[in-house]
Amino acid sequence: MLKLWLLATFAVILSLSACNDVDQLTVSKEETENQKNMGEEIEKEEREHSGDNFTEDKQNTSERVSAGQSDKYEPIVIEEYFRDHIEFQLEKGDVVTEPDEVMFPENYTELEGVLTFRGGPWRDRPSYGSISASSKMVLEEQWEFTTGHNEEWGGGAGWTGQPAIIKWDEEIRKVMNIKEEFKEKENFVEIIQGSLDGNIYFFDLESGKQSREPIKVQNPIKGSVSVDSRGYPLLYQGDGVPRSDDKKGEDNFGFNIFSLLNGELLHHIDGRDEYAHREWGAFDGSALINRETDTLITGGENGIFYNIKLNTVFDKGEGSISISPEEQKMRYEIEDNDYQGIENSVAVYKNMAFFADNGGSILAVNLADNKPIWALPPLDDTDSTIVMEIIDDVPFLYTGTEVDIQGENGDAYLRKINGITGEVVWQKSYFAYYYPGVVGGVLATPVLGKKSMDGLIIYTIARHQGVYEGIMVALDRETGEEVWRWETDDYAWSSPVDIYNENGEGFLIQADFGGNLHLLNGLTGEVLDSKNFGHNIEASPAVYNDKIVFASRSGKIHQVKIK
Repeated sequence: MLKLWLLATFAVILSLSACNDVDQLTVSKEETENQKNMGEEIEKEEREHSGDNFTEDKQNTSERVSAGQSDKYEPIVIEEYFRDHIEFQLEKGDVVTEPDEVMFPENYTELEGVLTFRGGPWRDRPSYGSISASSKMVLEEQWEFTTGHNEEWGGGAGWTGQPAIIKWDEEIRKVMNIKEEFKEKENFVEIIQGSLDGNIYFFDLESGKQSREPIKVQNPIKGSVSVDSRGYPLLYQGDGVPRSDDKKGEDNFGFNIFSLLNGELLHHIDGRDEYAHREWGAFDGSALINRETDTLITGGENGIFYNIKLNTVFDKGEGSISISPEEQKMRYEIEDNDYQGIENSVAVYKNMAFFADNGGSILAVNLADNKPIWALPPLDDTDSTIVMEIIDDVPFLYTGTEVDIQGENGDAYLRKINGITGEVVWQKSYFAYYYPGVVGGVLATPVLGKKSMDGLIIYTIARHQGVYEGIMVALDRETGEEVWRWETDDYAWSSPVDIYNENGEGFLIQADFGGNLHLLNGLTGEVLDSKNFGHNIEASPAVYNDKIVFASRSGKIHQVKIK
């Protein structure tokens, strides 16, 4: 334990010393004044929407809809870089773009639903809408579906395995290959779920009926699919592992873009890329789409950061869509980090992207030139996705590590990091058991509390008290101090989901290894109800109003209502 503590302390000292001079990387004085002048109104809107969800009929912001941003929404000014310990290359050479031409819009989408892992670029919105206020709530299953079966990986979904949920525009719905009974259905909401059996399934949220024929990817899908944030009929999906027979050839393992007009494969990125430092070609991360710039951002387990111009041509009247992707790839190596691989989903704020890697380094990337801004030294494998909180136009990152590279029982590290400087604001550690292949520590993406839960960051830590047990902790976001804890009989890789009722009272959904789905009071950690589904729930749920959708390792997809 002393050895691990010293290693952790050394990593923190390196992190702090790497950014101890704030002037090395800062926001200009003019930008700072602009940030201060944004006022309480903009700050309030950011807290309500977290930059991820936007509904036109609920907000009188028609001017912002047309531009995708408010008048005072400006890019982060990056004056200097700290990357002496980073070696990186761009496959196509330097490409420099003005920051305001690459930054993500203030509102990720105008559509209702959960379109990517954790809802949007801040990775803080795994649910959409609200539940009804009630003194007593119970979980009641509405329907289930049995997937196919892969001989090695089974069916259902694994980690991260979150479904996408979307309420399509009526005109778009009519030109897609959705079954006729759903093309005219009022308030039709579609679920899109990737499966370990190698298929992408489509369902009507309410009834559980298949809304269209599955897309047969063939390779098992471990990650979470993404729907285009513009509402275009495009679906983005990464492979988890190659088929054991690999009959399609060496180039079949990677990342795919499908047309949702007819299920056609429009583009494939080969993950086993000679340009990469690592041969493994999986894509477990969930892509982001910038609806203003027609670009895609994602990371591969080959260690490549992708910034892709899609060149989309969509003719709604003709019912046709095409893309001509231009891939800009950035590969990197960090001193003392031998583990390239981006297994989490990239987070973005304005013109800055953030991700962690399999060695435990955290990187910030400038989307204007696709180059690293800063990187923290390695700590331990970090597959949990970074969640962001924006304070006075500064992104703060919440992240947690596994107990993996350590090779023995040790500590998982929970951190809050200043996204501008890379400074570690606070760090907290929790013991976890090392278990090869199915590791302990933080695999679940944390929850950023909102409304009644504002001020909390909630982590789920696997294999904490015992090898098969776990813990959920709510920490004060400012100090890192523990507010409450819930010690669990079964560990969890599945990410918790925060939901809120009409009064703003917050609750948490947590699935676990024992097949349980729990409903908790978000302020206290009190368990309000639990329901067992018989098998490990490794995938993360998504929630639309009072309906929870998730898949298990047993080959089942479930919809559960909060009543």
